[in-house]
Amino acid sequence: MIFLGVDLGWQTGPSGVCCLHWENDYLSLSILDRMTTHGDVLAWLHQHAPTPVPAMVAVDAPTIIPNPTGMREPDRLAHKHFGKYHAGCYPANQASAFATQLVAFGEALTEQGFLHAPTLKPRQSGRYQIEFFPHPAMVHLFGLSRILKYKKGRVAQRRQQLYRLRSLILQHLPHHTPRLMVDTLPAIPGGGLALKAVEDQLDSIVCAYGAAHWWYWGHARNQVLGSLASGYIVVPMAYDVRNYKLTTAPIGGS
Repeated sequence: MIFLGVDLGWQTGPSGVCCLHWENDYLSLSILDRMTTHGDVLAWLHQHAPTPVPAMVAVDAPTIIPNPTGMREPDRLAHKHFGKYHAGCYPANQASAFATQLVAFGEALTEQGFLHAPTLKPRQSGRYQIEFFPHPAMVHLFGLSRILKYKKGRVAQRRQQLYRLRSLILQHLPHHTPRLMVDTLPAIPGGGLALKAVEDQLDSIVCAYGAAHWWYWGHARNQVLGSLASGYIVVPMAYDVRNYKLTTAPIGGS
């Protein structure tokens, strides 16, 4: 099984991409890159997971947007459950400037055989796509009291927060189930476009891991905000990172 993470540029920005392979009961990082356009991402996905290879793609972007105005159901639920962690997602509707491109991207994935999977039988072979939002996932996977704020602010703060994200991936994901066996990730640059590139790549790792976590556990250790009709976001349940056991806390709990 192959797991692909896409930190999708919603309009014109580049996209971070990650490919994880599942073999011998653990995940290994095989590719970490950045693509310029949505077409480049789709070509990259076809190259590394051509039909009918079993694979799951987790996309950090709303690819189902049924509402003409207002806020989607998964966006509302993300704010409800994760707003206290500053992890509410950006609302999407059909009037949004990015809507047409993002829906078209999801449809292109379907044409490649990646079917939406808001419900899933664990460890079932197939080709799937899900919407995934890294910030709530990081809160639960890494036991955070609030999100890591590496998107905005001064360069020094963004670098520090990205360095922390890099360290948390290396520290925790080899101990969660499924295990991601990784000991080397890109260094954190001094600033500029290179800093944004590493940000996109690290986000794509979290997306790819989220795809693997959903495939491995299904609803037993993940929760779904929304539905196929409304749009949905898959979120891993919270872990006690002191002993790497799943907690019994409800969604949005710590």
